Amino acid sequence: MALRVVRLGSPRAPGEGLRIGTVRRPPRGVPRSEFARQDWYDVWFPTLSPSAELVKQAHEAKSAADWTAFFRHYNAEMKAPDAAHALDLLAALSQHSDIAVGCYCEDEAHCHRSALRDLLVARGARLAD
Repeated sequence: MALRVVRLGSPRAPGEGLRIGTVRRPPRGVPRSEFARQDWYDVWFPTLSPSAELVKQAHEAKSAADWTAFFRHYNAEMKAPDAAHALDLLAALSQHSDIAVGCYCEDEAHCHRSALRDLLVARGARLAD
């Protein structure tokens, strides 16, 4: 039982479990009935995605300072009660079930999923090897 942090749309790993899309918007041009079959996600969970304003900030980021500011703001957003409860839930589920969370971004270092990984680990999430 463990949690994986994945790029949505990538092939699923064996035993990955339920794939949760922590993104602001569903994939463009993909019918809802195809989300799981095309390895996007099984459940859309925008509660853990960056706000629309923060997504815009990420798209405009050019420097290391821009990315540092993005991650600082994302971590602040994740302190809101709904996000904090969701993080606690996923961390607890990782102790009993195989699950995956992810985003579309190609480079995890410039994606909220890297911060999401850290936030989940800090709450006791069990990560897959």
